[in-house]
Amino acid sequence: MKAPADIESAVRSVLDQFAVAYTDRDVSRLRVTFAADADVLVYGTGADEKCVGLAEIERHVMRDWAQSEKASITLGRTSVSSAGAVAWVASDVTFNVTAGGSAVTMPGRLTAVLERRAEGWLLIQTHFSLPATGQSEGDSFPGQKS
Repeated sequence: MKAPADIESAVRSVLDQFAVAYTDRDVSRLRVTFAADADVLVYGTGADEKCVGLAEIERHVMRDWAQSEKASITLGRTSVSSAGAVAWVASDVTFNVTAGGSAVTMPGRLTAVLERRAEGWLLIQTHFSLPATGQSEGDSFPGQKS
């Protein structure tokens, strides 16, 4: 169900804080957007990008930053739903990365689950993905011939 305006605003604030911290390469500010639970989870776009726990999440973003001169995530159209102390998000995102001197812009997707805790709304699970290359519009699978 669509989140009430106050919950949507609070959840969007956490997402914005995450995006700014990622862009600014501020791991301390990024960490506080996540719950400190042992099973907090981030799936990234790479085959090896499954991070469980804050230490793995931190190692992953540090790797991103070490392999790029600049990297940012910009949120686009975003849907926020909630029930009780849980909210879930689906958002179009844009990844802007400069690596090896080359700038790349990639359309992506984000889904996330947040939980309201005493300290506010916190990310519990996120999943970033990129649309499949080689999959034509109207086809259900990459490489398919319509």
